[in-house]
Amino acid sequence: MELMVFSGDSNQALAKGISDYLKLELGKIEIKRFADGETYARFLENIRGKDIFLIQGTNNPVNENLMELLVMIDAAKRASAARITAVMPYFGYARQDRKATSREPITAKLVADIISKAGANRIITLDLHSGQLQGFFDIPLDNLTASIKLMDCIKHKNLDNMVVVAPDAGAAKNSTKIARKLGTSLAIVNKARARHNEAEVCNIIGEVSGMNCVMFDDLIDTAGTICSVAEALEKAGAKKIFVCASHGLFSKDALEKIFKAPISEVLVTDSIPQEANQKACKKIVVSKIADLIGEAIKRTHKNESISCLFE
Repeated sequence: MELMVFSGDSNQALAKGISDYLKLELGKIEIKRFADGETYARFLENIRGKDIFLIQGTNNPVNENLMELLVMIDAAKRASAARITAVMPYFGYARQDRKATSREPITAKLVADIISKAGANRIITLDLHSGQLQGFFDIPLDNLTASIKLMDCIKHKNLDNMVVVAPDAGAAKNSTKIARKLGTSLAIVNKARARHNEAEVCNIIGEVSGMNCVMFDDLIDTAGTICSVAEALEKAGAKKIFVCASHGLFSKDALEKIFKAPISEVLVTDSIPQEANQKACKKIVVSKIADLIGEAIKRTHKNESISCLFE
């Protein structure tokens, strides 16, 4: 069964990096919009009986990129592809994973069902907002992690007196694992969230005075949390503050907040295009993940284990 890789419009630079790693040309596909905004996709080469990987995240514009992925999957299914794997470097709607109040949707489950119904046979994604989201899918899902790459970048800085800081209680479990791997101490920030995208730091559990603080999180959206935590760490006597995240959304005035905040560097992956963000804010540093996703695709195609990618 021949391997073929196609890219949507969400992150073509990453798709090119993945195809280069695989030593393959990206497959030819036509994607366009009708006058009223409807999405159209057509494969321009034969994919009958092929092992198809569609690279398309659901970053901004979220709904348009999601619809594009669904149309690509449906087109592949109707063109008789043998297997269709949706490669989603960033899985949007993941934060809507439960009913926090009455009459709310669980949109993460809805999106999982839609992707499965469209015809995807498998999902490859990166650092879901919470691990239990894997249970929302009725098809196999591989949840890769960028934490190893991000930790390597931090190790190369040779920081002394380093402490890993969990920006909230939800990140404490993952931050504990990272602290053990880096051989550092751990601090946890207790915060309250009055409404979406707004957080208030209550207190810091652990020693941060005179230490280089490194925060790890799955994503940065409006940057309200990391900036408020950074300010609290500075007041508590922190030396330098670094932030690592798999997905850099940087919505609204996030970059302006980061520029003004006492943060030395924000390290993210290119799961979402970052060229414009790097030009707008010099604190943004990007770790490339084409080799990580490319290796996962290669091993999936060969029906080999990918557990080595987590070691």
